[in-house]
Amino acid sequence: MSFTTTILQWFRENGRELPWRQTHDAYAIWLSEIILQQTRIEQGRPYWERFMRRWPTVEKLAAASEDEVLREWQGLGYYSRARNLHTAARQIVDMGGFPQTLKIIKSLKGVGDYTAAAIGSIAFGLPAAVVDGNVYRVLARHYGIETPINTTEGKHEFAALAQELLPADEASAYNQGMMDFGAIQCTPTSPRCLDCPLQESCVALREGRVAELPVKLKTLKVKERHLTYIYIRWKGMTAIHRRGEGDIWQGLWEPLCIENTGLDDYLQQCSPFATGDGQATKPQVHRIAEHIKHVLTHRVIYADFWLWEPEEQPVLPADYTWIREDELDRYGVPRLIEILLNELNRTKG
Repeated sequence: MSFTTTILQWFRENGRELPWRQTHDAYAIWLSEIILQQTRIEQGRPYWERFMRRWPTVEKLAAASEDEVLREWQGLGYYSRARNLHTAARQIVDMGGFPQTLKIIKSLKGVGDYTAAAIGSIAFGLPAAVVDGNVYRVLARHYGIETPINTTEGKHEFAALAQELLPADEASAYNQGMMDFGAIQCTPTSPRCLDCPLQESCVALREGRVAELPVKLKTLKVKERHLTYIYIRWKGMTAIHRRGEGDIWQGLWEPLCIENTGLDDYLQQCSPFATGDGQATKPQVHRIAEHIKHVLTHRVIYADFWLWEPEEQPVLPADYTWIREDELDRYGVPRLIEILLNELNRTKG
């Protein structure tokens, strides 16, 4: 039995039952693919269900505000996906409907080769092979491929092999089968080699190299960032600002943020803490949380969190705004801020 036939048969018997597989609605399929980028199914599924309930069509999603979309996305991380999703929804509406060719699907904001192939094959039956981490792993192990998957040569080699193996008339089932086979059978660690239908033809299993494949060059350098947050509470109000472009958490909201300097040093500069008469004062602040570690893909964030309850209304930096504390949950915030706010609520009194 060929590799392709084996994958198709395995999928018929073992494929996961997922709600976005019960439809050919390109919007629902596209939404699932964007949500599941860098996200486990068990984490992403509730978000997909909430988005589909709140915005059941691409037109309704396009009509929403970015703040609404970011708020619904809160806790899922990689917020550029939410912004791209919103932009792409408006692109689709402007096109008059979901595009049905790979070239135009790939023109949507946030859609790359893999996502376009997944949408195209599942929604429209287009003969385009998906290549993601699961596919790299299955192919590398089965065929004993040592070319690093994060090199140009490797990407071309695996993409060509994946396309060669794809059955044009069963692209949807095969692509989903490869996704599930890598997620269930040929897992990154502790793969189920003993009951694998491909064990007799698997090069990695035969040569004892399952743990060595696929090969990936180490190129990522993780940087540390140290942030200090000051939550200002004044007469039922607090101060927040929206993070700008070109940095983490773009478009999300946060309390007063200090970076690369200690709290006391910053307070000595005192400009954001001048009182109404223009005289600089050092506020009495209270520590809520210290050295909270938050891991992102390219960075490790260490955050301190302070509470300041001034008697007089302080002057804020230019890009901060006052809001009612009881309206804070209307604003999309990063997961780190959600953690810090929960800690603040826990320590009340």
